[in-house]
Amino acid sequence: MTSPEPRTILTPGDVVTQSRWPSDAPVRSVHVVRIGGAGMSAVARLALEAGLMVSGSDSQDGQFIGPLREAGARIGIGFDAALLAEDLDLVVVSTAVRADNPEIIAAHERGIPVIHRAAALAGLMGEWDLVAIAGTHGKTSTTGLATMALRGAGLDPAWALGAAVPDLGRNAGFGAGPGAGPSAGGIAVIEADESDGSFLAFAPRSLVVTNLEPDHLDFHGDEATLVAGFEALTSQVLPGGTLVVCADDDGARRLGERAASRGVQVATYGTGEDADWRVLAEDAGPRGTEVSLETPRGPLQLRLAVAGHHNVLNAVGALAGTAGAAPVASLGALAEGLGRFTGASRRFDLAGVVGSITVIDDYAHHPREVAATLEAARGIVTDQEAGGRVLAVFQPHLFSRTRDFAAEFAAALAGADRAWVMPVYPAREDPDPTVDARTITDHAGSAAEVRPLDDRSAVPTEVAAVARPGDLVLMLGAGDIVEDTPAVIDALREARGQA
Repeated sequence: MTSPEPRTILTPGDVVTQSRWPSDAPVRSVHVVRIGGAGMSAVARLALEAGLMVSGSDSQDGQFIGPLREAGARIGIGFDAALLAEDLDLVVVSTAVRADNPEIIAAHERGIPVIHRAAALAGLMGEWDLVAIAGTHGKTSTTGLATMALRGAGLDPAWALGAAVPDLGRNAGFGAGPGAGPSAGGIAVIEADESDGSFLAFAPRSLVVTNLEPDHLDFHGDEATLVAGFEALTSQVLPGGTLVVCADDDGARRLGERAASRGVQVATYGTGEDADWRVLAEDAGPRGTEVSLETPRGPLQLRLAVAGHHNVLNAVGALAGTAGAAPVASLGALAEGLGRFTGASRRFDLAGVVGSITVIDDYAHHPREVAATLEAARGIVTDQEAGGRVLAVFQPHLFSRTRDFAAEFAAALAGADRAWVMPVYPAREDPDPTVDARTITDHAGSAAEVRPLDDRSAVPTEVAAVARPGDLVLMLGAGDIVEDTPAVIDALREARGQA
């Protein structure tokens, strides 16, 4: 049976009219629709650093918009064709931008090319050797880890990822040193997004695949088509380049085996005896995680500032990927850089402590991510002398994902001592009245403390009524659940007379 053709938003369609950065004329001015998103703001940041004129729009203000304005971008709140400059060369969009957006309609009418953000990123990074980080989960953290590793080795990489990373100062850049810019060349680390197949815009020197399992089936349609996209990406690894896969993940391991059979150079990492980069031991403590490795260059010790076994694997994947892209770099120096990474925004972020109740924000939005975050939280409360419980508030992201993985979400959330499921965050999807919190909780066993919430305003009261000293509260989801976290902290304070 032949594999299906991979799907990608880069194929010309209603919104995207050009699949590559224009090469027949210089690009001097770009307009970024939904510029406030993490991925879109990264493109805008790079365009500014490349010396281009940058404008943009979004439906509301956000954390990335202010810094872009300070750097020189002209940004409007609300979508308006009048925001498109007379001398505009290019409009950049994401999958979240619809064809009826007035700025897109105006661009078509004026004959201005409209391209996907991945194509814009590939164009801006055209002179750089790419280390691309792909996979269903862990891309953002692994991209940040890889960038910090290269900095530790004395290199000044470019980077672009889908979240704020305090250690890097911003979510994209052509380097930290003076004179950095698109013509500087060198190594660039990028987060390669599989959600719409747009990672096929890249031809990496080193490709890291952290894992591969079903997700984004609203776009790909089925698992086979998603896998076909990853297969196509592995075929785009440059000659002499390396594919790095996590051997502990079945999907990534099989992807590597198939690529190796086609002649692609493959390196594996994980805990198994046959892994090229093997985790021998890990010990989590108050100062971070100590990791013992066996590498192709001999034994190595890592000291990481991030928690959780999933982050240990992310760090080893980053190490293997950067070592392949920069073979002359010292492994010890790369490892030292890894140890300086303290995490990406909303990846197990400490939001506050009330008494001895800890509140954590985390971006987990897939069953495997939820399970990994709960596992990390369980390890923390177990190590506490006073003990404690894991309480989780989960906001499902997308009606389609909630429907497709309802049983898996219920099983993951059962790992908490008490869990609440909020109403679904629709993101780019139209409402589906057949899918709600109970779509997940109905799959929970009778013994599981997984409960639906019809009204998100009830979250602070529910958490404050249950939490007790030593507990760890997780606020989980890729939507706007982060906006509820301050109210949860306030409710905990009030319940304990600290308001």
